[in-house]
Amino acid sequence: MTIQQLKYVITITEIGSLNKASEILYVAQPSLTSAIQELEKELGITIFYRSGRGVTLTSDGEEFIQHARLLVQQYEHLMEKYGKNGKLKKKFGVSAQHYSFAVKSFVEMVKEFGTSEYEFAIRETRTMDVIDAVSSGKSEIGILYFSDFNRKVMAKNLRIHQLEFVPLVECDAYVYLWKGHPLAGKSSIRLEELDIYPCLSFEQGGSGSFYFAEEILSTIEYPRMIKATDRATMLNLMIGLNGYMLCSGIICEELNGSDFVTIPFEAGKDVTGSRMEIGYIVKKNMILSKMAGLYIDKLKEYLKLYHA
Repeated sequence: MTIQQLKYVITITEIGSLNKASEILYVAQPSLTSAIQELEKELGITIFYRSGRGVTLTSDGEEFIQHARLLVQQYEHLMEKYGKNGKLKKKFGVSAQHYSFAVKSFVEMVKEFGTSEYEFAIRETRTMDVIDAVSSGKSEIGILYFSDFNRKVMAKNLRIHQLEFVPLVECDAYVYLWKGHPLAGKSSIRLEELDIYPCLSFEQGGSGSFYFAEEILSTIEYPRMIKATDRATMLNLMIGLNGYMLCSGIICEELNGSDFVTIPFEAGKDVTGSRMEIGYIVKKNMILSKMAGLYIDKLKEYLKLYHA
């Protein structure tokens, strides 16, 4: 088994076609097919189903591709650190819950480093998709949070996926709303004051999804609730329906605009678990790339300035 064969498998998986993969890899299709068949023979598994419509991963292939991505990623990180400079573009990806500070830090990292050597990707997505992306090697770093409520479930999921959580910042819950909202001028907001307004939440899907909610205090029975899948829609709902979100209060005005405000949430005696611990997740015992280190530095710089 060679690194080249692993790269072939990864490319075929992403493209879903041997023909197109051979064009991208500049390898004749018979040679590419032969390399995959040799690998399958050596491993004793079938990696791909082949049909007239293309190729798809088998169940063995699904498991194998996760290990292949991590091995290639680690190889590239080692070559980045110890090998001679090559011309091949490296990849760096981040998956995150919907945090504007994560995007802002990503922007600053790319601006500082440029795009000549790296192919960058940032994905704002559901909590389990963040975990799956880092576990599979699709993203090197994931951004999410722990609370007293979700800590055990989240920690168990990270252990299963062989990931570790590194804390960045702790913060109390804030109410995030439009500056024209009737409650926007208050110094703090109590839960009962929010009853007549829709609570906005990022849709997670699946059973037990309240454990993976991006918003703090996900177990409260809100009289009005609207779910959406992206940050732009959330902001529109805040303006159009006077909706609100419970969040960390760490909002990047440069990206989200100046039409929104964060106000401290007054939890009260009957409400517990209103504190968030935001951090990043990475594969256990993994050598972080230079770009991962730079991104983490940018996260820390931004959060330090925000809490200064």
